[in-house]
Amino acid sequence: MNNPFLKRIGFAMVLAVTSAHVLAATSSDFIDAATEAGIAEVVAGNLAKEKSKNPEIKAFAQQMVTDHTQANQKLGDIARKLDITVPDEATMTDKAKKVILEWRDETFDRSYLNNQVDAHEKAVELFKKEASSSDNAELKAFASNALPKLEHHLEQAKQLQAKHGQKE
Repeated sequence: MNNPFLKRIGFAMVLAVTSAHVLAATSSDFIDAATEAGIAEVVAGNLAKEKSKNPEIKAFAQQMVTDHTQANQKLGDIARKLDITVPDEATMTDKAKKVILEWRDETFDRSYLNNQVDAHEKAVELFKKEASSSDNAELKAFASNALPKLEHHLEQAKQLQAKHGQKE
């Protein structure tokens, strides 16, 4: 996969798994979409901490790992209470790593930031929908509480994207 456009599209598909579930109507669909996106954020953040040479991007990546790990744990607790199985972390981790590791180092930061904007836009949309229309009070509260942090992540990603290079 030497084409930067195809790499970006492939990674966007992994990170933005929420897009397929944005219109989902069930608690299980929201949990699946949010968990898959959260796992992808942690994987991408860990790889960005390793591959990026920019301290600002590394700090952002660490924040993504910390915040999304906490959110994944909370959502997993809710899912267990509701007897809903969450997506397999190992499978999602492998999918994300395969795409990310194919990036060349000189384009990693740009690709990472572009996809952070895309993924967080989709996550904000997903969480807004769940916060406003969920039939499960616990998931509605989870989405409502997580939404401001996701919106902040989106704003940070947009600022870093503007500073370190827009989409190709």
